[in-house]
Amino acid sequence: MNKKTSVIIAGAITAVLLIPAMSMVYAEAVPYLGNVGPEGQTGSYTLEEALKLSQARVAKAAENKGLGSGTPYFAVDGIFGALGISTGVFGSIAFALFAKGRK
Repeated sequence: MNKKTSVIIAGAITAVLLIPAMSMVYAEAVPYLGNVGPEGQTGSYTLEEALKLSQARVAKAAENKGLGSGTPYFAVDGIFGALGISTGVFGSIAFALFAKGRK
């Protein structure tokens, strides 16, 4: 490959990776845009509603201190559970491919 081809391929890969990321960032801000409807009504999730829900979550966490933040880190459906499962699956696949390649 010459330099021009590799630059084009690198640009295409960068575009393929960045375009979905930009749409995800935009999707985070959409509920707060305001004036979404034809009669000037605001979005379905206004800043005031978000503040009220956040205050309710903080109050609920303060009432139940033994529950922590509510994020199940070590549960199978939590962060470390998903990490362990995906590590096991992809590690097994990698081990099988490495073992097959050594033969």
